[in-house]
This record gives sequence, C-alpha cells and structure tokens, in this order.
Amino acid sequence: MHGNSAKTLRQDLLKQRKEFASGNAYAAAEAGLIAGLSHFLANEGKSIRSIALYWPIQNEIDLRPTLLNWKKNSAQNRLALPYARPDKHLDFFEWQEGDVLIPSAHGVPEPSPENTARSQLIPDCILIPCVGWSSSIANGKTHYWRLGYGGGYFDRTLAQLRKGNPKLICMGIGFDWQQLDDSQWAAQTHDESLDLLLTESGLLR
Repeated sequence: MHGNSAKTLRQDLLKQRKEFASGNAYAAAEAGLIAGLSHFLANEGKSIRSIALYWPIQNEIDLRPTLLNWKKNSAQNRLALPYARPDKHLDFFEWQEGDVLIPSAHGVPEPSPENTARSQLIPDCILIPCVGWSSSIANGKTHYWRLGYGGGYFDRTLAQLRKGNPKLICMGIGFDWQQLDDSQWAAQTHDESLDLLLTESGLLR
C-alpha cells in the first residue's frame, strides 16, 4: 500500500490531477475521453434512457455538455445527479440544465430531494469519476476497480442497485496515468467492480 495509507495515495493522486489539468497534455486527453463517451452514446447509448452523471469537482473532467447533447437527441432521454443521504447511500434525481443545486456536506453541488419538480429515478447507466483505478483478472476475465474519495457512497449504492437491476451499467471515468498496480492499491472485498472504464485511450471492458 502506498505509504501504508490509501488516504496518502488519494492525496498524491489528487495533487497529480491538479498538475495534469494545468499541463499541456490535458486538452488532448480531455478530447480523447469525450470522443470515447460520444462514441459510446451514439452506439450502445441508443438503448439507454437515463444516465446519472457527476458534478465535476477537483479537476474532474466535465462531461455535462456531451451528456446534455445526448439528452436533446430524444425526449425520452433523462439525466440525473446523485444526492448523498446521511446513511452514505446515494439517491438519484432528474437534472436539467439551469436547476438550482444545494451543496452537500462535502461541498459538492447536488439536487434537493425536496424539489417536487424533479423526480427520483433509478438510472440505466452511472458515470463515476476515478481518483485512481486498477484491474485484476479472475477466471480469465478482466475486472476494473475504482479508487474514489473514500466515503464508500458508490460501493454501497451499486451493491443495492445491482440486486434490482443486473443490467445496470457502471462506467468509471479516468485517465491512463491514474492506473495503479497491486503494490500501490488493491480492491477490497466491499469494493464494487466497474462494468466499463473510459479513459482517453478508449473504453475498457
């Protein structure tokens, strides 16, 4: 484990992401990642009717413009943002451009569950930003894992949602350089695997 602490690893990765976001290579990586998402939406996305996105913080890549364009393609397409419950699970509420959001306990803009104009929904696809990511092979199949901010919100939520919807698509969003090896970090038994991982190099399954 990096410095004997996942917390230290997260801090280092967030510092690297901040430096990367202000560097010369960021624009090309951003364009490659958005192109990959656009390709996914134009093909496999045709059967998806609701996507939960994230509100970008701490130099996370901003996918909102791309997803708003996808939403405009069909009146049936819906977008949602997560609301962090006190029990550290997430609920998802429909989001439309221009909605007033409230700051969560962690300072992340999120929908208000008291907004009766926006219904709660269970998304077909969830996009999750990665602080870091790794892969492992079991029974000849590659699995991808996300290192997040340490709150466990997504792991708890995915475990619950997958029981009711085995077809749920969970896609991690990250950069190539964020890949970790076993000496740095390994997924734990409570970690939920990603169905897909999107980086600037393409979509990993």
